[in-house]
Amino acid sequence: MLQLPERQSMKTLASPTEAYEYCRQVTAKYSKTFYLGTLLMPRSKRQAIWAIYDWCRRTDELVDGPQAQFTTPETLDRWEDQLEAVFAGKPTDNPDVALVDTIQSYPIGIQPFRDMIAGQRMDLYRSRYETFEDLELYCYRVAGTVGLMTSPVLGYNTKTTSPPWSNPEVNAKPTEEAIALGIANQLTNILRDVGEDAQRGRIYLPLEDLALFDYTEEDLFNGVVDERWREIMRFEIQRARKFYQAAERGIRGLNPDARWPVWSALMLYQGILDVIERNDYDVFNKRAFVPKIEKLCYLPIAWLRSQAL
Repeated sequence: MLQLPERQSMKTLASPTEAYEYCRQVTAKYSKTFYLGTLLMPRSKRQAIWAIYDWCRRTDELVDGPQAQFTTPETLDRWEDQLEAVFAGKPTDNPDVALVDTIQSYPIGIQPFRDMIAGQRMDLYRSRYETFEDLELYCYRVAGTVGLMTSPVLGYNTKTTSPPWSNPEVNAKPTEEAIALGIANQLTNILRDVGEDAQRGRIYLPLEDLALFDYTEEDLFNGVVDERWREIMRFEIQRARKFYQAAERGIRGLNPDARWPVWSALMLYQGILDVIERNDYDVFNKRAFVPKIEKLCYLPIAWLRSQAL
């Protein structure tokens, strides 16, 4: 049962153990695919990832949740103030207790969290994106930042059996690749949720892409699935897969105990694109999700990749 989100005084805040358990339940309930990947991590790391996920979800709920209609720029200002308090070691809400503990345990910076809040500000006043460059900035802020938040928890590979001149990038921190994975995941979300977003009057697909295939906003709001739509989806799926490919190159730069979970999460999420294709690109009437049995089949393949690549 989820029972810890309410704001309380410092004296009655949850213990770190209770706060982490709450964050675990939130992650398991709202992101089953992501949660499965975290279970492959050492305990301390997966708890930290749950704390970060919970903060990201609460941030997203401000503009996409049940009370989103009441969210104003001032709401986000207050949320950013609360974030500053967390990084100062002063939790206000129960779940923040877990995040404070995480921040004290890992070298996590505040800027990616600020950038994510900036992404939520975009959702307050934008419901369309003219170009992919515009959309990419949004994707970085609301999802690419997650890669930057979690990378210090996952850790970096500081040892290599290869001579340094054989691959000069092997010791580099895979920052760009971490951002690429976040963007790839967000693009996947956008493609999966086209129909749901349309019901809220939002179109995240770049308008220039719709125009390229002579597909109108009216067509999208009417859920038209024809060859024009299939061509758009093929185009966007190919773009998302390029970001996944870019992300793959950075996994070898992570700590060995993080590679299997990250490969698993990447493959599981990328699998949603395969399901969209199997559904003949109908994201208006069929929600794309990877069946549980299929998810389990990804795990040994991800393990082999984590060892060999």
